[in-house]
Amino acid sequence: MIDLSPLLKEQTAADAAAQGIKADEYAILLDRLGRAPNKVELGIFSVMWSEHCSYKSTRRHLGKFPTKGPRVIQGPGENAGVVDIGDGQACIFKMESHNHPSYIEPYQGAATGVGGILRDVFTMGARPIALVNALRFGDPSHPKTRSLVAGVVGGIGGYGNCVGVPTVAGETQFHKGYNGNILVNAMAVGLADQDKIFYSRGAEPGNAIFYVGSKTGRDGIHGATMASAEFSEGDEEKRPTVQVGDPFTEKLLIEACLELMATDWIQSIQDMGAAGLTSSSVEIADKGGVGVEMDMDKVPQRETGMTAYEIMLSESQERMLMVLKPGKEADAKKIFDKWDLDAEVIGYTTNTGRLVLKQQGNVVCDIPVPPLSQDAPNYDRPWNEPKPAPALDISKYPEPADYGEVLLKLMSSPDMASKRWIWEQYDRHVMGDTIDSSQSGGDAAIVRIHGTNKGLAICSDCNPHYVAADPYEGGKQAVAEAYRNLSAVGATPIAITDNLNFGNPEKPDTMGVIVKAIEGMAEACRVLEFPVVSGNVSLYNETDGVGIPPTPVVGGIGLIEDLDKVATLKGAQKQDMLLLLGETRGHLGASIYARAILGLDGPAAGSAPPVDLRVEARNAAVVRELITGGLVHAVHDVSDGGVLCAAIEMAMASGLGFDFGHQGEKATPEFLFGEDQGRYLLAIDPASEHVNRVLDITGAAGIPTIAIGNFGGDSISGIFSSGEIVELPLSTLRAAHEGWLPKYMSGQG
Repeated sequence: MIDLSPLLKEQTAADAAAQGIKADEYAILLDRLGRAPNKVELGIFSVMWSEHCSYKSTRRHLGKFPTKGPRVIQGPGENAGVVDIGDGQACIFKMESHNHPSYIEPYQGAATGVGGILRDVFTMGARPIALVNALRFGDPSHPKTRSLVAGVVGGIGGYGNCVGVPTVAGETQFHKGYNGNILVNAMAVGLADQDKIFYSRGAEPGNAIFYVGSKTGRDGIHGATMASAEFSEGDEEKRPTVQVGDPFTEKLLIEACLELMATDWIQSIQDMGAAGLTSSSVEIADKGGVGVEMDMDKVPQRETGMTAYEIMLSESQERMLMVLKPGKEADAKKIFDKWDLDAEVIGYTTNTGRLVLKQQGNVVCDIPVPPLSQDAPNYDRPWNEPKPAPALDISKYPEPADYGEVLLKLMSSPDMASKRWIWEQYDRHVMGDTIDSSQSGGDAAIVRIHGTNKGLAICSDCNPHYVAADPYEGGKQAVAEAYRNLSAVGATPIAITDNLNFGNPEKPDTMGVIVKAIEGMAEACRVLEFPVVSGNVSLYNETDGVGIPPTPVVGGIGLIEDLDKVATLKGAQKQDMLLLLGETRGHLGASIYARAILGLDGPAAGSAPPVDLRVEARNAAVVRELITGGLVHAVHDVSDGGVLCAAIEMAMASGLGFDFGHQGEKATPEFLFGEDQGRYLLAIDPASEHVNRVLDITGAAGIPTIAIGNFGGDSISGIFSSGEIVELPLSTLRAAHEGWLPKYMSGQG
């Protein structure tokens, strides 16, 4: 028998502080409860009031996002967002963070991040069809970076490959600002029939609460609380709070849940993610307007002597909670028995509006549900208006003597270098519907909607340097970049999910960055008609008081009606003309040129490029028209590194050299490497009528369009440098571009 007396002991403000509840919050807790909580109750309040679960610092600002649209079936508030993709089908998707766990235990932290986001998607009735990851690591010279990269990539590949869902898109960046706090953001995309979508809402009183999946252990206890606190040096010792994943069990759970979902027996369903059984039961109760009574002795457990506190706060993986319709318990259990998964009735819904827990016949928790959810703290944190970085005065810096050297340095810099070493460890083609992955040839991944000639385009985008330089413009740019990447493959952008990664919101300067970044993103979503349907906020990404670069990641989804009408980077053909669509002003502030070539960082690197959202919408619409009209062989949006780096990426993808013939007698860094927004490169057959038709279309739309060269040969040439024409073999560039990361990971770099 477990000694329950320590669990039932009244807790003090000091006990609350040890679990992350501040003195003023503890006073609110006492008011809501009308008495002092016991240990179990305090633990439940601590995780539900954590930043990770309650969004108490950002909830009022997240309301600024547009969340509705003609294709939106379900916006924020459920396990994942749902959008209409026609023909009675829906796309279900979401992105979430697993930052702190991945720093403490890289393999399991990243692996369970993948497992958790998959559950968010199939909980709603969708079969997962794609995974995406957005990774940020510290300076390559930092002693921990190499092992963190190896562990995280191993965890993502190990879990995703084993569970049988392709990893089709992602991004990886390096910066010293992530030295003590890496970011691991995982996104999952699934497909479902619109008449078979399941929600956490809908529970009615008097029905069985059904626990399914793996047994509960002591791993991950207080994981949500850990994710809502700053790091300090030595926090690697918090490994017991990192969950342990089992992708093979997850695969069984997917199949069992989808089989059960083919019936009409489920009334409400919620995965056990952050805060485990606590959050799943509270969310079902809150959204259904019901109470919950559960018997801890009936919860399947893999360790002996577990207390109610440990059971409720465990974040053991591969578990689900559902409310079944009356009389379906035995039938549902047969399905999970077939898949060799635990499945037990652990309690019932009630009409009391309270969370009641029993262990060994004793009531160990009895608290009202509203203070744990909608009535949780909701702060209007003080914030300071961010000061945008000053403009970069490029005239202070001499023009490079050798543009060939500049190109090699840019293309082999950590952010721009090929990430082949990473994505080749992921199975990108399992399930057989991956048309193209963004890692190997497109601005967005393209995945076939099974059994049709339609497809989904999927991408992940954020430039933290822009957000740090100007949070409002940087927030706009993250959304606009996703919109461009989807349009560049011929997809109509539908909606986004987001993962907002920032530092400590209790610091007014940090909170100001959060507010303005959200407002910039919201404005872009409104103008581009690109609503937010799901997302995640990850705050307190700090180590010893130093916050990460602000990193609001955007995961975008677009619809391709005809997979015969798409474009990638790889389609350029010999003698194709390369057209630059969009206005070039030569903005080098906050650019990779400023960082990698001029050696500037932070405010010294200059201001973020301005984003004209009307121009973005106009240019993207024209690019989609050109692609669907079959007028272009290849398309690439212009982003990091500007026009020349984008052209080289197209050249390497197509296996063709490129003769750069626009700049006349003298190249300028502004034209070659400026990162002006809203621009695309188009490869077009010059011998056809396509060029005239393209110029007619772009001219009628008022979009500046110029020819900048032709594909052919095996070198990058035509760039003037110190009076000489640069001719750089494509093989030399490719070796530099693809060689950096393998050398680094082998200890040579």
